[in-house]
Amino acid sequence: MLIYEDSEIYIETHESEIPWLKIFTKEPYKELGDIPKELRKRLWSVYDVVEYEMKHYYHPKKINMASFANILPRVHIHVMARFEKDSYFPNPMWGEKLRDSDLHLPNEDDFHKRVFNALSIM
Repeated sequence: MLIYEDSEIYIETHESEIPWLKIFTKEPYKELGDIPKELRKRLWSVYDVVEYEMKHYYHPKKINMASFANILPRVHIHVMARFEKDSYFPNPMWGEKLRDSDLHLPNEDDFHKRVFNALSIM
């Protein structure tokens, strides 16, 4: 689901038991180094906002960030709130599931609104 979009960047949710957003550049650059310098700075500024809002809304044990782009060969950054009681912790979300989780997290829609509002005033 799309939660934010402007002329250069958009953010989607990733279906998961944990809060997980993906930040994309609109232009499908293959590598981070291919992105023009000013847009690269903006991408990291957007990441900073997403991480800040995720930390302050969910209070996770850790924020994970990843950018593989092997299957989807374009720049995008995964931002994930991790909790000791999520199904995979401390493994990566792509790793081996260790347990069934029973997380009780705050409303996701409110978090998305916080991210949207923070990015709208950047």
